[in-house]
Amino acid sequence: MKNLLAGLLLALTAGCTGPDVRQYKAQQPALDLAAYFSGTTDAWGMFQRRGGEVVKRFHVVITGTPGDGTLVLDEQFRYDDGSSSRRVWRLARGQDGLWRGRADDVKGEALGEVAGNALRWQYTLLLPVDGTTYEMRFDDWMFLIDDCTMINRASMGKFGIELGQVTLMFRRRACGP
Repeated sequence: MKNLLAGLLLALTAGCTGPDVRQYKAQQPALDLAAYFSGTTDAWGMFQRRGGEVVKRFHVVITGTPGDGTLVLDEQFRYDDGSSSRRVWRLARGQDGLWRGRADDVKGEALGEVAGNALRWQYTLLLPVDGTTYEMRFDDWMFLIDDCTMINRASMGKFGIELGQVTLMFRRRACGP
């Protein structure tokens, strides 16, 4: 029984780890978060349950306003069922190079690290479902493909167990269609 519990604990904690973003430090083009999101960016995405079923698709229009070491991202979501929502991120780059962020539906502080073409962004989202709000842990990975395109894959889970994934493709409007 002790070995079974130890194995379960190891499996749960292993679910919380992943690659180190610094392994991408030599990958190009290098991601400058504030420069990429300056202006208007469109994103198209979907949410999949852990079994792979797509349960929601959406389009996001993001207006980014950079400041001195800060970045405000105003995200306007439109879902395939006709509903909509808004999230406003207020991000600040710390002296340690890490990005820290807050939004109304994020518990506490989000933490992000950029290396090369990659950003790893971790936070707890307060997700309302049928009148109940769930605290869902997000492990978000963004990869800059070129100056105009970025791909995002986020794992969503609770208690170290993945419940689903969010996939997005970003395209800067300044680049044209």
